[in-house]
Amino acid sequence: MLSEQSVPVVRATLPAVGAAIGNITDLFYSKLFEAQPELLRDLFNRGNQASGDQQKALAGSIAAFASLLLEKPDTRPDAMLARIANKHASLGITSGQYKIVHRHLFAAITEVLGDAVTDEVAAAWDEVYWLMANALIAIEARLYQEAGTADGEVWQRMEIAERRQETSDVVSLLLRPADGRPAAPFRPGQYVSVQVGLPDGARQIRQYSLSSAPGRQNWRISVKRVRDEARPDGEVSTWLHEHAQPGDRLTLSAPFGDLVLPAGDGPLLLASAGIGNTPMLAMLDHLASTGSTRPVVTIHADRSPADHAHRAEQLGLVRALPNARHHLWYEVPGDQASEAAAGQADVSSLHLPADLTAYLCGPLPFMRAVRGDLLRCGVPAERIHYEVFGPDLWLAQ
Repeated sequence: MLSEQSVPVVRATLPAVGAAIGNITDLFYSKLFEAQPELLRDLFNRGNQASGDQQKALAGSIAAFASLLLEKPDTRPDAMLARIANKHASLGITSGQYKIVHRHLFAAITEVLGDAVTDEVAAAWDEVYWLMANALIAIEARLYQEAGTADGEVWQRMEIAERRQETSDVVSLLLRPADGRPAAPFRPGQYVSVQVGLPDGARQIRQYSLSSAPGRQNWRISVKRVRDEARPDGEVSTWLHEHAQPGDRLTLSAPFGDLVLPAGDGPLLLASAGIGNTPMLAMLDHLASTGSTRPVVTIHADRSPADHAHRAEQLGLVRALPNARHHLWYEVPGDQASEAAAGQADVSSLHLPADLTAYLCGPLPFMRAVRGDLLRCGVPAERIHYEVFGPDLWLAQ
C-alpha cells in the first residue's frame, strides 16, 4: 500500500496526472524509442504504437493502479496485474527493463508537468510506479519459475506440422517442437507469443491462443489476418498467411495467460465473438476429452456462418458435453444456420445457471456488452473474466 505521506500527495495530484497522462505516455514512448530503437523494432507492436492503442493502454493501467491504491488501500489489484504480467512474460520481459521504463517515464512526467513536479510529488509518484513494477516483477518471476525457464528465457523453435485454411481470413497452424520432444503442457485458455522476422529486418511479436486441448501431439494456433481500413494490415498475421508453410520453423514463447479453465464442477459461461472463440475451443476440447459433466453455456457471435472459424468443431464439442448448450448469433445467418439468431448477442435473453463463472473473449464492444448483461443478471463482477489480445483498452475507458 502507499505510505501515509504519499497518499494525500497522490490524491491531490491524480486529477492533474490523469489529465496529462496521454501526453506523458506519448512523450515516454518517444524518448524510449529514441534511446533504444531496437525496442520498437523487435519488442513493441508497431501497429499498436502507430494507432496510439499502446499509449492509451499504458495510461489506463497507471491511472487505474493509482486510483485503486487510494480507493482500496488494503488490497492489491491482482486481476489487472496478472493480465499485464502474463503478457510481459510471454514477451520475455525482465526485471531490469523496469528501470529503463522508469527513467524515461519520469523524464516525460517532469517535462509535461513542469514545475508542478516538486520533490514531494516526484517521490509519491515514484512510490506508485515501484509498487506496481515490483508487484509485476514478483508475479513474472513466479510465471517464469512455473514455466521452468530463467527470467525472460521463454523462446523455443517450433516446426509447422500442418496448415489448415479455416475461413477466408483464418488459418490454423499445427506446431511441434523442432527438437522432436513432446509439446509442452499448458492450461486451457492460455496463449503463446510468435516472433516473425519481417522484410525490413524487424522482429515483431504477436500473441495467439492455443486453440486445442493440452495433451495433443501438437500445439495449434489459429491466426486471423488483420485488415482494417483505418490502419495498416497486421504485419505478423499477413506474413503468416502469406508465408508460413508445413516444414517451416517459427520461434514461439512458452504458454502464458490468466484466462484459464478453472478446476471443479461449477457451471461455466464461455462467450466469444469472431476469432475470440480460440481459447474457448481449448476449454471445450479439454472438457470433452476429460469426460466433464459440468454445466456449460456457450455463446458465439460472428458475421456469418462462413466467417465462423472452427464452426463445425465448436458445435461438435458442445454436443459431446452432456450438460452443455450453445447459442449462436450471426449478423447474416443465411440458410446454413437456422439454429442461429440474427443480429448481436443478447445474453440477457438466456436462462443462466446460478453461481456460474464467465469467460469472455472477442472485440471490446462485444465483451463490454456481454459483461453489462451479466452484471444486470446478477453475476458478480469477480466471476467475470476476459481476454484482450493487444493493449488492454478496457483499462483506458
